[in-house]
Amino acid sequence: MKKLVLLLLILVSASSFAQNDAKRVSQYNLENKVGIQGYDPVGYFNQGKAIKGKKEISTSYQGVTYNFSSAENKNAFLKNPSKFEPQYGGWCAYAMGSAGEKVEINPETFKIVDGKLYLFYNAYFNNTLKSWNKDEAELKVKADNNWKKIYK
Repeated sequence: MKKLVLLLLILVSASSFAQNDAKRVSQYNLENKVGIQGYDPVGYFNQGKAIKGKKEISTSYQGVTYNFSSAENKNAFLKNPSKFEPQYGGWCAYAMGSAGEKVEINPETFKIVDGKLYLFYNAYFNNTLKSWNKDEAELKVKADNNWKKIYK
Protein backbone atom coordinates (compact mmCIF):
# COMPACT_ATOMS: atom_id res chain seq x y z
CA MET A 1 0.00 0.00 0.00
CA LYS A 2 2.81 2.43 0.87
CA LYS A 3 4.46 1.70 -2.48
CA LEU A 4 1.23 2.44 -4.32
CA VAL A 5 0.81 5.80 -2.56
CA LEU A 6 4.44 6.68 -3.27
CA LEU A 7 4.04 5.76 -6.92
CA LEU A 8 0.91 7.92 -7.20
CA LEU A 9 2.73 10.87 -5.62
CA ILE A 10 5.60 10.49 -8.06
CA LEU A 11 3.24 10.37 -11.04
CA VAL A 12 1.30 13.43 -9.90
CA SER A 13 4.53 15.36 -9.28
CA ALA A 14 5.95 14.40 -12.68
CA SER A 15 2.74 15.50 -14.38
CA SER A 16 2.80 18.83 -12.54
CA PHE A 17 6.44 19.48 -13.51
CA ALA A 18 5.69 18.63 -17.16
CA GLN A 19 2.80 21.13 -17.16
CA ASN A 20 5.03 23.83 -15.63
CA ASP A 21 7.73 23.14 -18.23
CA ALA A 22 5.17 23.37 -21.06
CA LYS A 23 3.90 26.67 -19.66
CA ARG A 24 7.42 28.10 -19.51
CA VAL A 25 8.15 26.99 -23.06
CA SER A 26 4.93 28.59 -24.31
CA GLN A 27 5.54 31.93 -22.52
CA TYR A 28 9.31 32.35 -22.84
CA ASN A 29 11.18 34.00 -25.71
CA LEU A 30 12.69 30.89 -27.30
CA GLU A 31 13.99 29.70 -30.64
CA ASN A 32 13.61 25.92 -30.83
CA LYS A 33 13.36 25.81 -27.02
CA VAL A 34 16.71 27.68 -26.71
CA GLY A 35 16.80 30.80 -24.55
CA ILE A 36 18.58 34.10 -25.24
CA GLN A 37 19.09 33.16 -28.90
CA GLY A 38 21.85 30.77 -27.83
CA TYR A 39 23.82 33.29 -25.78
CA ASP A 40 25.47 32.20 -22.54
CA PRO A 41 23.37 33.48 -19.59
CA VAL A 42 26.33 33.27 -17.19
CA GLY A 43 28.59 35.29 -19.50
CA TYR A 44 26.58 38.43 -18.81
CA PHE A 45 27.49 38.14 -15.14
CA ASN A 46 30.94 36.54 -15.07
CA GLN A 47 32.44 38.09 -18.20
CA GLY A 48 30.28 41.24 -18.25
CA LYS A 49 29.32 40.81 -21.88
CA ALA A 50 27.11 38.88 -24.25
CA ILE A 51 28.89 35.72 -25.39
CA LYS A 52 27.47 33.24 -27.87
CA GLY A 53 27.13 29.80 -26.30
CA LYS A 54 27.93 26.46 -27.90
CA LYS A 55 25.35 23.76 -28.58
CA GLU A 56 27.85 21.20 -27.34
CA ILE A 57 27.88 22.86 -23.90
CA SER A 58 24.22 23.16 -23.02
CA THR A 59 21.67 22.18 -20.42
CA SER A 60 17.92 22.24 -20.08
CA TYR A 61 16.26 23.89 -17.11
CA GLN A 62 12.50 23.45 -16.72
CA GLY A 63 12.01 22.99 -20.45
CA VAL A 64 14.32 25.80 -21.58
CA THR A 65 17.69 25.00 -23.11
CA TYR A 66 20.64 27.30 -22.47
CA ASN A 67 23.96 27.21 -24.31
CA PHE A 68 27.23 28.12 -22.61
CA SER A 69 30.62 29.33 -23.79
CA SER A 70 32.47 27.17 -21.26
CA ALA A 71 31.98 24.22 -18.94
CA GLU A 72 32.70 26.54 -16.00
CA ASN A 73 29.77 28.76 -16.95
CA LYS A 74 27.51 25.75 -17.36
CA ASN A 75 28.51 24.47 -13.91
CA ALA A 76 27.83 27.90 -12.36
CA PHE A 77 24.38 27.89 -13.94
CA LEU A 78 23.60 24.39 -12.69
CA LYS A 79 24.36 25.50 -9.11
CA ASN A 80 21.77 28.31 -9.25
CA PRO A 81 19.78 28.57 -12.51
CA SER A 82 17.34 31.22 -11.28
CA LYS A 83 20.25 33.59 -10.63
CA PHE A 84 21.22 33.61 -14.30
CA GLU A 85 17.94 33.31 -16.18
CA PRO A 86 16.80 36.53 -17.88
CA GLN A 87 13.84 38.39 -16.44
CA TYR A 88 10.41 38.33 -18.10
CA GLY A 89 11.10 35.11 -19.94
CA GLY A 90 13.81 36.75 -22.01
CA TRP A 91 11.48 39.35 -23.57
CA CYS A 92 12.36 43.04 -23.80
CA ALA A 93 12.24 44.53 -20.30
CA TYR A 94 11.29 47.98 -21.56
CA ALA A 95 8.33 46.70 -23.60
CA MET A 96 7.18 44.58 -20.66
CA GLY A 97 7.24 47.68 -18.43
CA SER A 98 5.84 50.25 -20.82
CA ALA A 99 3.08 48.19 -22.49
CA GLY A 100 3.05 44.69 -21.01
CA GLU A 101 4.08 43.29 -24.38
CA LYS A 102 6.37 40.46 -25.41
CA VAL A 103 8.89 42.06 -27.75
CA GLU A 104 11.98 40.42 -29.26
CA ILE A 105 15.39 41.37 -27.94
CA ASN A 106 18.91 41.94 -29.12
CA PRO A 107 20.90 39.63 -26.80
CA GLU A 108 23.83 42.04 -26.91
CA THR A 109 21.75 44.83 -25.37
CA PHE A 110 21.39 44.09 -21.68
CA LYS A 111 21.68 45.41 -18.17
CA ILE A 112 22.17 43.72 -14.82
CA VAL A 113 20.12 45.32 -12.05
CA ASP A 114 20.20 44.01 -8.49
CA GLY A 115 21.81 40.78 -9.70
CA LYS A 116 19.16 40.12 -12.36
CA LEU A 117 19.57 40.04 -16.15
CA TYR A 118 17.37 42.34 -18.25
CA LEU A 119 17.38 42.18 -22.05
CA PHE A 120 16.27 44.85 -24.54
CA TYR A 121 15.17 45.44 -28.11
CA ASN A 122 17.79 47.28 -30.15
CA ALA A 123 17.22 47.66 -33.89
CA TYR A 124 16.21 50.24 -36.47
CA PHE A 125 17.52 53.19 -34.47
CA ASN A 126 15.50 52.13 -31.41
CA ASN A 127 17.56 51.07 -28.41
CA THR A 128 15.02 50.51 -25.64
CA LEU A 129 17.76 50.28 -23.02
CA LYS A 130 18.14 54.05 -23.32
CA SER A 131 14.42 54.51 -22.63
CA TRP A 132 14.58 52.03 -19.74
CA ASN A 133 17.44 53.98 -18.15
CA LYS A 134 15.36 57.18 -18.11
CA ASP A 135 12.70 55.68 -15.83
CA GLU A 136 14.10 52.35 -14.65
CA ALA A 137 12.48 52.23 -11.20
CA GLU A 138 8.92 52.76 -12.44
CA LEU A 139 9.34 50.59 -15.53
CA LYS A 140 10.73 47.75 -13.45
CA VAL A 141 7.72 47.78 -11.11
CA LYS A 142 5.33 47.84 -14.08
CA ALA A 143 7.27 45.09 -15.88
CA ASP A 144 7.22 42.87 -12.78
CA ASN A 145 3.44 43.30 -12.49
CA ASN A 146 2.83 42.79 -16.21
CA TRP A 147 4.92 39.62 -16.27
CA LYS A 148 2.97 38.23 -13.30
CA LYS A 149 -0.26 38.74 -15.28
CA ILE A 150 1.16 37.05 -18.38
CA TYR A 151 2.88 34.21 -16.54
CA LYS A 152 0.26 33.15 -13.99
